[in-house]
Amino acid sequence: MALKDVKGIGPRALTLLSKMGITSLEDLVTHYPFRYDVLVRGNLQETQDEEHIIIDGKVESTPILMRFKAGLNKMNFRLVTASGIVGVSIFNRAFLKNQLLVGTGVTVIGKYDKKKNVITASEIKMETLSNKAKIEPVYHLTNGLSQKQMSTFINMALLMYGKEIPDYIPTSYQETYHFVNKRTALNILHNPPSQDKLKEAMIRLKYEELFAFMFKINYLRQVNKKKNSGIEREIPQEKIKQFIAKLPFELTSDQQIALQEILDDLQSSGRMNRLLQGDVGSGKTILSFLAMYANALCGYQSALMAPTEILATQHFHNMKSFFKGTPLTIELLTGSTPKREKQIIYHGLKDGTIDIVIGTHALIQEEVTYANLGLVITDEQHRFGVNQRANLENKGKKPDTLYMSATPIPRTYALTIYGDMDVSTIKMRPKGRKSIRTILKKNEEIKEVLSLMLEELKKGHQIYVIAPLIEESENSDLTTVCQLRDKMKLAFGAHFQIDIVHGKMRSEAKELIMQEFLQKKIQILISTTVIEVGVDVPNATMMVIFDANRFGLSTLHQLRGRVGRSDLASTCILISDSDTKRLAIMESCDDGFVISEEDFKLRGHGDLFGTKQSGDMTFKIADLRQDYKILLQAKKDSQAYLQSKETDQEQLKQALIASIQNA
Repeated sequence: MALKDVKGIGPRALTLLSKMGITSLEDLVTHYPFRYDVLVRGNLQETQDEEHIIIDGKVESTPILMRFKAGLNKMNFRLVTASGIVGVSIFNRAFLKNQLLVGTGVTVIGKYDKKKNVITASEIKMETLSNKAKIEPVYHLTNGLSQKQMSTFINMALLMYGKEIPDYIPTSYQETYHFVNKRTALNILHNPPSQDKLKEAMIRLKYEELFAFMFKINYLRQVNKKKNSGIEREIPQEKIKQFIAKLPFELTSDQQIALQEILDDLQSSGRMNRLLQGDVGSGKTILSFLAMYANALCGYQSALMAPTEILATQHFHNMKSFFKGTPLTIELLTGSTPKREKQIIYHGLKDGTIDIVIGTHALIQEEVTYANLGLVITDEQHRFGVNQRANLENKGKKPDTLYMSATPIPRTYALTIYGDMDVSTIKMRPKGRKSIRTILKKNEEIKEVLSLMLEELKKGHQIYVIAPLIEESENSDLTTVCQLRDKMKLAFGAHFQIDIVHGKMRSEAKELIMQEFLQKKIQILISTTVIEVGVDVPNATMMVIFDANRFGLSTLHQLRGRVGRSDLASTCILISDSDTKRLAIMESCDDGFVISEEDFKLRGHGDLFGTKQSGDMTFKIADLRQDYKILLQAKKDSQAYLQSKETDQEQLKQALIASIQNA
């Protein structure tokens, strides 16, 4: 049964769902709400000024519709409630006018202006509340889809497809933990009868997701052990030391320890499977270069795969610069490499005349073959699927593997999440790298922010501006970025070049703008969080983040790390009117690992009925920060299950193993 078979989903809905990454029935039923609105009847007398209110009543006056300009309208009417008459205003809901007849019962959700006795509504529901609290799911959408449509599609899919939904929890564990079946859990999640039932269903679905995840980790570890024999090398340590001595900087003690761990792995007869994690700007890249140099000295080829062309190109130029004067042959291979050059590189990799190749997904194309690939490095490894990483490794005869990540994760969590790998951690900042001054500002202080921006621009420096995340629609991000661009153009457009980058752009267009920013052709770059991880723009000295309260601390730290990439003094400005106590940590701390720990401590179960912050791990429902105990249990259970000999569970085991291939 396919998505198109669900009643109500026509060609247009299929296109919109596909735009959101929903292409199968399983995608649809596991498109979980990102928050829940608990609808409890409010009271005008008990509601404070500017406070959120949910109230029901009957329409007392015919709505008056005012149109201001294309795409903007406002509707006003009076509502009779149990606690008095109140005015209601709502923007861009002209289509509701014919439904809001005098005497119609409705529920209004919005912000209450006590002085004017007016609610500015964000939503109007054509029904009144019962005495019992109602829990309503709220979904991420795309322009053209409503909450009601999404809910209808999901519930219709559950009705038609329910019996076929794959359940990845073995029967024995379902019984041990008294879990409801998958179909029931999904029904509860999308139609919660109570908060208690919702929490039970959530725990069950989180456990399943984490169980499947940890099963894959444990399975991969088992597979790696079976093919553990690798390449044994005799690394000329003296040559490595001589090269390090000529570097224009000194390695920190953390870098020296991590490098030795990597070199020891390369020398051992076992296969290296190591994660190198380090804070933003901690100097992971130079260690990857040294590992490739050591590998080349032993007569083997290396491949470094980066998630974007601009990052791959940066690595290529940096490595060429570091190894100028050595006999190393280093090449760059990306999707935009001219065809003629590609053929030359393919030939050089095949006959072994190329020692090191740096590139993107182009490195794993079918035409690419290596003479003696001994080391595979994946930068920002979480940006690649299991299959993509495996494809690169399979290009060689048991090559050693090094993964790099700039996402700080406390070591305990890293050892769980990356359970099939050894972990090296760099915490120290390289000498000469200045701390980034971080300032917290309110929206009313925007003039002061603009003055600080102008000071930087006058010095010839560049600025990143991050647009806030908008919950309801993917397209809202684009609208927000454009609105912010218009405001920045009013302030600076007469003298400075301003441009935008957002997630809806084609990768070629995005990389072109990033390249122009790198070349100083653009002075202010406005973006959502799609700023390329790892790209160095040494002249960028300021980061301004609007609605900073919408982001997790770790994400803010990652964004802040885009500036301060040189010896120039750099500043990060966080703009927020709320959540200032949490954000204040950013002013006093610039250690990504400490911030990561704080993020884990601060983010408890409070997110169940609130907006999830940006920067979560890429699970659909589980959150490693708040669900760590569930993760540990799932890890233990999955290990035991993988070793079990229960024949009646073999089909489920094979289904889990098969799902790894699609990761």
